[in-house]
Amino acid sequence: QVQLVESGGGLVQAGGSLRLSCAASGRTFSNYAWGWFRQAPGKEREFVARISWGGGSTDYADSVKGRFTISRDNAKNTVYLQMNSLKPEDTAVYYCNAAKAGTTWAGLFDSWGQGTQVTVSS
Repeated sequence: QVQLVESGGGLVQAGGSLRLSCAASGRTFSNYAWGWFRQAPGKEREFVARISWGGGSTDYADSVKGRFTISRDNAKNTVYLQMNSLKPEDTAVYYCNAAKAGTTWAGLFDSWGQGTQVTVSS
């Protein structure tokens, strides 16, 4: 059973920055691509960013390209999301999960963490 613990969210003004962290346990972290996803109120969870198992390849949703950067530390079983130039429309609960390819990147594991709330004020 995988355990995912997201942290680093908070309240920030538009244009500000936050760095999210996700600690994973219960599976061999380095075996998987990892992703960040978000869910805004009244909306479905959506893909944000994904990083390959070795860290050499990344993908981003068009809405965050050039502003967000995903990274990983396999020694710490942790994946990060650096978010710069935040906008009010980035407000959501952010989740991590291993990433699987499909029509778009999706979460691999059925079990999700509690997420971390990001609120961007205008």
